[in-house]
Amino acid sequence: MIVNILDSKNSILNKFVSEIRDVTIQKDSMRFRRNIQRIGEILAYKLSQSLKYKKENITTPLGEKSVNLFENEIVICSILRAGLPLHTGLLNYFDDAESAFISAYRKYSNETEFEVIVEYLASPSLEGKTLILADPMLATGQSIVNVFDSLKRLGTPKEIHIACVVGSSEGINFIENHFPSSTHLWIATVDEKLNDHGYIIPGLGDAGDLAFGEKL
Repeated sequence: MIVNILDSKNSILNKFVSEIRDVTIQKDSMRFRRNIQRIGEILAYKLSQSLKYKKENITTPLGEKSVNLFENEIVICSILRAGLPLHTGLLNYFDDAESAFISAYRKYSNETEFEVIVEYLASPSLEGKTLILADPMLATGQSIVNVFDSLKRLGTPKEIHIACVVGSSEGINFIENHFPSSTHLWIATVDEKLNDHGYIIPGLGDAGDLAFGEKL
């Protein structure tokens, strides 16, 4: 797996990441969603640099110009519900992309043990396309692996990219063993550890709750 950690170089991304972590700023759910979107836009820009491009001629009011445009057929697949703001950010840049949505949630058998349940999937064919899996939090890695397994019946993608906001080193190590070696991971920032409940420390909390309100 090719791992790209964006905050390894200083940029405006640092501001957006600090605000989604800050317990005072993240209380504003509208700002939280917007910051996740903006991080998604930065991830999309960086990801776009790895795509395949071809020359095309366009006509301007005063002549013609040869430009390089990417030729990938992109499908953005987001994990409900936390992935929706990130999906919007990616779609703001890849506006011709197709969209897929899938549900994945933790079902706990006790306080610390759980399995990831996938129940809903709506997706176009993935055969020969560029798949972008979008999930703000890469904690244990189990959710995104289960999602990928559920998508396999829809065709074999030509390329696979994973777009995340905050992850753990443990989660990255886990998914490296379950995705093709050519997979690209694009992630804004990485924390070192998980707690006993599988949540990223220091992380930012529950991204779905912060974006849309607490669930029962």
